[in-house]
Order: sequence, then structure tokens, then C-alpha cells
Amino acid sequence: MAKKKVLVVGGSGYLGQHLLQGLSEVDGNPYDVAFTHNSTPPQSLLQAFPHFLNFHVDMKTGQGFDAISNTFGQPHAVVNCAALSVPRACEMDPAAANSINISQTLIEWLSSFGESNPLLIHLSTDQVYEGVKSFYKEEDETTPVNVYGKSKVAAEQYIRAKCSNYAILRSSIIYGPQTISPVPKSLPLQWIDGVLSKGDEVEFFHDEFRCPVYVKDVVAVIIALTNRWISEHKQVQLLLNMGGPDRVSRAQMAEAVAHIRGYNTSLIKQVSASLVNRGVLSPADISMDISKLIQTLNISPIHFIDGVRLTLSA
Repeated sequence: MAKKKVLVVGGSGYLGQHLLQGLSEVDGNPYDVAFTHNSTPPQSLLQAFPHFLNFHVDMKTGQGFDAISNTFGQPHAVVNCAALSVPRACEMDPAAANSINISQTLIEWLSSFGESNPLLIHLSTDQVYEGVKSFYKEEDETTPVNVYGKSKVAAEQYIRAKCSNYAILRSSIIYGPQTISPVPKSLPLQWIDGVLSKGDEVEFFHDEFRCPVYVKDVVAVIIALTNRWISEHKQVQLLLNMGGPDRVSRAQMAEAVAHIRGYNTSLIKQVSASLVNRGVLSPADISMDISKLIQTLNISPIHFIDGVRLTLSA
């Protein structure tokens, strides 16, 4: 039987690399995998997955998608991890945020396959919510406060209008171990660990809440959706909140790291997010209700403290 084809868009990024690792470890090796990258992928990444094809794709222009059609062929599932996801960078360059995050070129390419369209698994964000209450549900209004959130809402709307087969995952902060080929952006827990290890007082917000999600749980969700769609081959239109089970402030995140590492918690100076100008508005409380995710996929993401332990021991 021919293997099913999975394309990871943005495969050299943080989630992308973890997803490639997860796909390479699926029992029975049922998938042919390819991935896209924007800049030249590091040798260490190519050596880790020698059987995976890789393609240079420019998400702004769509250049590179034809090469995938010609060499890899039509994928059965496409996971879109490519994004301009630093809110401040989006605020400074809204045009780039929109052209990359709305993924118009990717969706136009998928449409070229006609009726047999692949499943699109698209990574959205908790920043689509305004942040004025706790535990948002999927049907709550999306009123983002910054360009990043607005670009991701526009992407969701575009997918719903243009695709008949999709799963949109609104992700919270994704944390976990470093990737095979280390990514340039700073990772949240590793950064906290680094600053607290120096023994200096550090300020953390006590009034900005998220539901951070462990990266391997995100990978499990994506692979479960892929497996299910490929085995049932029924079109889906799915929207799921994808966070961890715990609503934590930035200060509580730091306390969890301190607790596991044995740092003095008096180094954690609690401040209000409202007092700091970060050059971009940030929603106060975008914690999410994940009961629909658990019911739909029968996957329960691990508790934050357990994820911190796994991350720091990696």
C-alpha cells in the first residue's frame, strides 16, 4: 500500500522540528514526509531526517509550491506551522504579518488540487481573544488587541471561506525541550531558567494569564488529527482551543521553574503588565477552555508543572 503523504509547512521552526521528530517515530512508519523552510535548513536537521524531502518556499509569493507538486506530489495532509509569531515584529510590519500569517499562497496551492483537497491543519493562536475573561471557548467572540492576533483571525476567516477540509488549532504558548537544530528565538522556560540561575531579581507579570501547552502534546494532537482523517477520509471543519489544563500567570510560570530547580522564589518580583510598555498591546487573560479538544481527540495535555519538569530534565 502506498504511504500517505504529509507536508509540514515551516518545518525548520520550533514546532515544525518537533513535529518532524514525532512523524518519524509513528509506529509502522506510515507516512512519506516533506517539509518547507524559508531560510536554508541547518545540516543537523537534514541529517536527522535523511528520508524527508525539503523545499524552499516563500510564503509571501508562493514560490516553491510548484516544486512540491512536481517532486513530492499531492499531500494527503498539510500542517501549517509557518507564521510571523512575535507580536512586536507583527506590530512593526503589519504587511509582512498579514502576508505570512494569512497563508493565502498556501491555500491557493491547496485549492489547485480540486475536489480531492488535502486536510489542512492550521496553527492559530490564543491571541485571537480579547483577554477580558478566563477560559475562553471556541465560540466566543474574537476581538484581538494586536496586529498578530488580527492577522491570525483573518487567516481563520480565509480558511473557512476557501477550504472545505481543515482543522484550526488555537494554540497557547508552546514550551518544551530545545529542537534538534536549536532555533534562534528564546524558549520561554529556558529563558526563565537562565535568568533565575544568575541569582538576580527578575520582574514577572502577575496579571497576564495563559494556558501553556507542552510541545509533545501539540505534536500528539496534530498526529491524531492526521491519522483520523486519513483512516476515515471524511472532510472535517474543526476549530479547537489547544492549551494546557492550567491557567498560569507569567510569575507562576517562573515559580514553577524555581520550584523544580531549587531557586529562591524571592528573586521573582511580581509586577503588573499594565505598567510596562512592550511596544505592543498584550491581552491580559486568554486562558482557554480545552474540553472540546479532550472530547474530540481523547487527548489530555499534561499539567504545567509536569511539562516544566520534562523540559528542564531534557
